[in-house]
Amino acid sequence: MSQNDLYTSPLAERNASKEMLRLWSPRHKFNTWRRIWLAVAEAQHEMGLPVSKEQVEELRAVVERAGGITDAEIDLAKKYERELRHDVMAHVHALGDSCPKAKGIIHLGMTSQDVVCNADLVIIAQAQELVLTKVVRSVLSLGDQARRHAGVATLGFTHYQPAQPVTVGRRIAQWSSELLIVRDRLGMGAYNSLFKGIRGATGTQASFLALCGGDAGTVDRIERESLRLMAERVLGRTSVVMDEMRVPHSCELATQTYPRVMDTFVLADLASCAAVLHKIATDIRLLCNRKEIDEPFEDKQIGSSAMPYKRNPMRCERICGLTRFVMNLVGNAYDTAATQWLERTLDDSSNRRLSLPEAFLALDGALDLMHNVASGLVVHEATVRKNLMAELPFMATENILMECVKLGGDRQEYHEHIRRHAQAAGMRVKQEGLENDLIERLKADRAFWGKARGGPLAAELNWDEGGGVLDPMRYVGRSVEQTERFLTEVVEPLREQYGGAIAALADSSPKV
Repeated sequence: MSQNDLYTSPLAERNASKEMLRLWSPRHKFNTWRRIWLAVAEAQHEMGLPVSKEQVEELRAVVERAGGITDAEIDLAKKYERELRHDVMAHVHALGDSCPKAKGIIHLGMTSQDVVCNADLVIIAQAQELVLTKVVRSVLSLGDQARRHAGVATLGFTHYQPAQPVTVGRRIAQWSSELLIVRDRLGMGAYNSLFKGIRGATGTQASFLALCGGDAGTVDRIERESLRLMAERVLGRTSVVMDEMRVPHSCELATQTYPRVMDTFVLADLASCAAVLHKIATDIRLLCNRKEIDEPFEDKQIGSSAMPYKRNPMRCERICGLTRFVMNLVGNAYDTAATQWLERTLDDSSNRRLSLPEAFLALDGALDLMHNVASGLVVHEATVRKNLMAELPFMATENILMECVKLGGDRQEYHEHIRRHAQAAGMRVKQEGLENDLIERLKADRAFWGKARGGPLAAELNWDEGGGVLDPMRYVGRSVEQTERFLTEVVEPLREQYGGAIAALADSSPKV
């Protein structure tokens, strides 16, 4: 049997990046467990518990060696788990075999979730930080496109019906702005991380109180020092909330696990990001149908096996599929939080092993695709203008009416003239498939001839597309100003702030 005979997750094979896959890999998880065990052992030694310096140093040598846990140690832990039916204890034994002097003090006073929960929160924070960086990267890519097309007028839509014009840049800036709302939410999680704490089997710290001879102050000091070391050596460059003494925050109260309602916040924020990406990708798909925009399309790319001419927006379609998957994972977190019996039940574990990593992996893939699409977005300005000018006469009717009044005409009279011609022109377009001839109809109506041609108006109307009533830029409001201000005041500062983190990201070209 080869790997081709076994199911493999499309998230790993086709979508998620190496960075995100590494964060949710077994090796990274087990290395994080080991660093937590080391942090607690160090704190216990410092506070005078029966943990010797020699034991701590032997443990440190194994935990902090280059590469961390080896494949052989992972295989050994699997062997232990088949016998013990307990993953954490399997790794306690495997680690103890690698540092026999420290074997007796590993996991001292702890329950499994003192390791697993704190490690999960570390990995979640690291994954949130990666997502946050990729959100900003997409914001910057969209920002570049918004600046490039800030002055290109385009038809606006409400109810997916033609509406007041905007500019292409203003529309793209709106996409970018909505991603920044998501960025602010994600930032609250990524940069305000906390730990579960070291609390024991039901959260009462009874085991630690026994180890410390009933001295609650020593128990508190061990926990504070353990958390400080975790923040410094385990969580790495991700920030954590700290009090005035630079002690990382932990849950005020926890049972055996951290409150599972916290997972609902994580998945809900990921789903919010997914919803915005889905909206952007859908907008691009709709505009592709109008032939106004194309996503990147490679020289040898095939759009359809049957229709050679097609340029399907397959990247945006994948974004929609992946993000829909993320949005539908949120319910798992609510169900899990609602069904945690008393101080702990184990039905959360098998679900969280799927819902948490897969939400991050799917969103990670969607963000890479969005960056790829945004960076290579093609705007067909001639078609954008053609589509706009086909509808602009209808959009211009209010301005034409106002011009007629300013030139001395009766508002109600000219409203009726314009209404009658607009309805006729509309039916010509819809029923006969002909061009919009509203302006020609108005020009042919003696009521619009002006004084020079014997009509009732005080002067000729300016029908020009350059400054006259048919100039598209007369109808885009503050689109250009809003776009430029948003880019200058909001987007550009992010370029410097996140420059290093974005530069460190690997290439985000789609895997397939």
